[in-house]
Amino acid sequence: MATITPDLTQLKARMKLAWMAGDFGQIAVFSMPEAENFVSRIGIASGAKVLDVACGTGNTSIPAAKSGAEVTGLDIATNLLEQARTRAAQEGLKIDFQEGDAEELPFADASFDVVLTMFGAMFAPRPERVAAELLRVCKPGGRIAMANWTPGGFVGKMFRATSKIVPPPPVPPPVLWGDETVVRERLGSGASDIRCARQNLHFDYPFAPRETVNLFRRYFGPTNTAFAGLDASRQAELAMVLEKLWSEHNLSSDGSTVVDGEYLDVRVTRAER
Repeated sequence: MATITPDLTQLKARMKLAWMAGDFGQIAVFSMPEAENFVSRIGIASGAKVLDVACGTGNTSIPAAKSGAEVTGLDIATNLLEQARTRAAQEGLKIDFQEGDAEELPFADASFDVVLTMFGAMFAPRPERVAAELLRVCKPGGRIAMANWTPGGFVGKMFRATSKIVPPPPVPPPVLWGDETVVRERLGSGASDIRCARQNLHFDYPFAPRETVNLFRRYFGPTNTAFAGLDASRQAELAMVLEKLWSEHNLSSDGSTVVDGEYLDVRVTRAER
């Protein structure tokens, strides 16, 4: 397994800039329905204290708050938090959005009934620290819910295709969080029960694969940053590789782009100790 670079501060600064690049809200809107499905399957009780780690623009915080929970959302990207606050205000919801790091959660032990993260905490560079923090802030008997892209799913393939042109940082691949065996290794010591199920996020864009790539290139921070670091010929190469991938997996024949992105739905019960 890859080892982390010694310059953690610099690495995290680059990651923060990458997630703040573009306009993630333009991407997040397409995954809102599955975020609502993910939250609804948790069965959050009214009045429960919920922490949404790497909350982004609020896709999971908002439906959690609508269930009557007391929700705190945390993310490293300040511009995404601003969008989340605006969305919550428009919905008439009171959610405490804070800037923070999934590896150093600024909360006391056993603070939350439910700790959730959808395609978020999986990107932190030190997964063992993330696992320890998710367990630490969850109450005994409480639940941890994660949605993590799988290595063999479409998004995992997209990450691998991109990494051949833009080498990733020397940290464990985020998609290892989508491997059930790895999840059990990382969270098992603090859990009384772990259940995993494969789910799909239905990507559905009203335009062709080439325009879909352009959407991600313009608005999805990590993709935007990847392209920005390449010269013109390598940018063209990356665009071609990604367009080919979207085209090969496209389920639509009407000029739109429809792709199923597999993820691992992880449900952990915190041990009573």
